[in-house]
Amino acid sequence: MDEISIEDFIKIDLRVAEIKNAENVEEADKLLKIILDLGDLGERTVFAGIKKFYDPEKLIGLKIICVANLKPRKMRFGVSEGMILAASNDEEGVFILHPDQGAKPGMRVS
Repeated sequence: MDEISIEDFIKIDLRVAEIKNAENVEEADKLLKIILDLGDLGERTVFAGIKKFYDPEKLIGLKIICVANLKPRKMRFGVSEGMILAASNDEEGVFILHPDQGAKPGMRVS
């Protein structure tokens, strides 16, 4: 595993976000299009490769952790403006990370 310095870690802006909308990307096998509410930082669109693990309708209202300062990435289906944090492995699948109760959209994670 590669190590990073604390200075590198501080550059990553992790925030609490609430999923406002989630839908299948019909032309993609793995992607969901997700609209995140980051409080005062506004809304962001994220494309996440979690389609076979999550029903998009059940994600709406869920609070998650995202990388808020990831450079936007132009994809075939649109622009992805962040990344949702999840744990995964080949045997058990993908598990979206959640903040504790009381966390609000836009709060910084440190």
